Amino acid sequence: MEPIPSMVMSVTSVYPQLEKLLPRVGKPIQYVGGELGAVVKPWDEVTVRWALMYPDAYEVGVPNQGIQILYEVLNERTDALAERTYAVWPDLEALMREHEVPQFTVDAHRPVGAFDVLGVSFATEMGYTNLLTALDLAGIPVTAAERGIDHPIVLAGGHAAFNPEPIAEFIDAAVLGDGEESVGEVTDIIRDWKNEGSPGGREELLLRLARTESVYVPRFYDVDYLPDGRIQRVVPNHSGVPFRVHKRTTMDLDAWPYPKKPLVPLAESVHERYAVEIFRGCTRGCRFCQAGMITRPVRERSIETIGEMVQTGIEKSGFNEVGLLSLSSADHSEIADVCSGLADRYEGENVSLSLPSTRVDAFNVDLANELSRNGRRSGLTFAPEGGSERIRRVINKMVSEEDLIRTVVTAYGNGWRQVKLYFMCGLPTETDEDVVGIARMAHEVIRAGREASGNRDIRCTVSIGGFVPKPHTPFQWCGQTDPETVDRRLRLLKDAINSEKSLGRAIGFRYHDGRPSLIEGLLSRGDRRVSSVIRRVWEEGGRFDGWSEHFSYDRWKNAADTELPKHGVSLDWYTTRDRDEPEVLPWDHLDSGLDKEWLWADWQDAISEVELDDCRWTPCYDCGVCPAMDTEIQVGPTGKKLLPLMVAPFGAADGNGQTGCGGGASSPLVTTGHRHGDDQ
Repeated sequence: MEPIPSMVMSVTSVYPQLEKLLPRVGKPIQYVGGELGAVVKPWDEVTVRWALMYPDAYEVGVPNQGIQILYEVLNERTDALAERTYAVWPDLEALMREHEVPQFTVDAHRPVGAFDVLGVSFATEMGYTNLLTALDLAGIPVTAAERGIDHPIVLAGGHAAFNPEPIAEFIDAAVLGDGEESVGEVTDIIRDWKNEGSPGGREELLLRLARTESVYVPRFYDVDYLPDGRIQRVVPNHSGVPFRVHKRTTMDLDAWPYPKKPLVPLAESVHERYAVEIFRGCTRGCRFCQAGMITRPVRERSIETIGEMVQTGIEKSGFNEVGLLSLSSADHSEIADVCSGLADRYEGENVSLSLPSTRVDAFNVDLANELSRNGRRSGLTFAPEGGSERIRRVINKMVSEEDLIRTVVTAYGNGWRQVKLYFMCGLPTETDEDVVGIARMAHEVIRAGREASGNRDIRCTVSIGGFVPKPHTPFQWCGQTDPETVDRRLRLLKDAINSEKSLGRAIGFRYHDGRPSLIEGLLSRGDRRVSSVIRRVWEEGGRFDGWSEHFSYDRWKNAADTELPKHGVSLDWYTTRDRDEPEVLPWDHLDSGLDKEWLWADWQDAISEVELDDCRWTPCYDCGVCPAMDTEIQVGPTGKKLLPLMVAPFGAADGNGQTGCGGGASSPLVTTGHRHGDDQ
């Protein structure tokens, strides 16, 4: 791949050059900017300038909660500005290379290479090749070692940043954990360094960041390997650099009620709603769930702050759907009061409320009815994850088949007609029988639903995702199931679902083959040696690997087979191989707050099919998070209520000519499933 020619980066808009290209690409509106809620600040009036990137298409990236929060937090500062950039589709990329248009922000269409920081939020590892495209288009050297004082600091964040080793060659630094406070700290360091005349150049700036002990700078760590390919040790190579880097945790969510002015996309996006994160963290202890492990401890937003955020967000955006988000929203200790209060406040207005993530054992039909008082019933999504009681004990998903049937019977009996069930294939210790058991469960759901509702017009969709072992979870040691086995089990499951035609016709079956999951596994648990694979895939045209129509397993497999043997390892070595307890894992020097010994003990419990209760309501299991952070899990409830409690009169206008508490236009409804991709 030929890089674009080097150019002098300007802080002026590149839109005049870009505009000429837009009629020749698909969905040009995604590159135009100017959304409601967008901010453009004068370049010369601030000291520190951030370009925030979600490394996927605009339609996926623009509603991302993390980017929107950091965008607001930074733009509220008088000494900083933040603009957004997203991955451009291959049609525009080709034209940008041809016409020498650099990677740009959608806010002021300034060239990304002119900013001080390129902050990239990785929700998954499949966006790595898109990062390389953006760097190359921006005129920023792809390799961090080649960058000079005039290039932005490339800073990674998001869940994938808890193991940034596969992209250590391409990033300058990574921040683990919550970003609300950490972006302020990074901004302060860069501001002071610039005001001092940039002493010591890029090296000194990176050292200042590393010495905070909460910013990981890969170049200041050396990795030694054993003859068999395993890591011997990871050690700092510079004085003052910590041996371990710690995650950042924002403890008081009420102090950070963002986003206050949500972005309203001009183009269609995967989520078109105002999202309020009602709590962060999870202590359910699902062993496969990296998000639940790395976001501990549980921190709830107060009922008053939730109410204020909903009111402000609707007023500022005009959205008529509000999503109450968390890893399991119904686990908020005051969820009943939150939902009934919001339903009261917006009754008769065009505002719908949704709980996009609900566990079977946390579902309450009274709660759902609060959110759907007008009688409308959309689909419900639940995630049993495993098809047998045994496998659910292994993964610590404490949901019995009786729980599931009781829940769906209640839902069908109260007017719902569609239920979606999410499972995983390829789980540790899984057998064919565990997977085929999903069919029997789906059949029972249909039978019970028809009986409860007296209606044969009952639907159930079974959606299957491939399991990928993740760092900082009890399953970080386990071998991944090979794609051939996953695909064979999925064929068995499909046959079992269709074995009873009268039931099978009412069951939808959605699944992904096992090959993309294997590549995600390589990127998830890889080390620095994987960077050469990523670069080769990108050079050979890899883009948008999270999209099935763009993903090429053969391209990844061939790149791995070419690059990894040079280091004495292989694709299988990184993915299907079991790890032993003493092995140094690539992310051991990055502290998520969890004790490695506790994770290993939980892995042994998984093998022994031993379940653990939610430690939020039981004695401490000593995972290490609370003592390390000198805190306690927030258990609630506070006993406070949403204010105001009165219902806004229908049709009453406020001083701005808006209706009620923010206007809008639909009736309350409950939805517990969200966008394509089956994310939970």
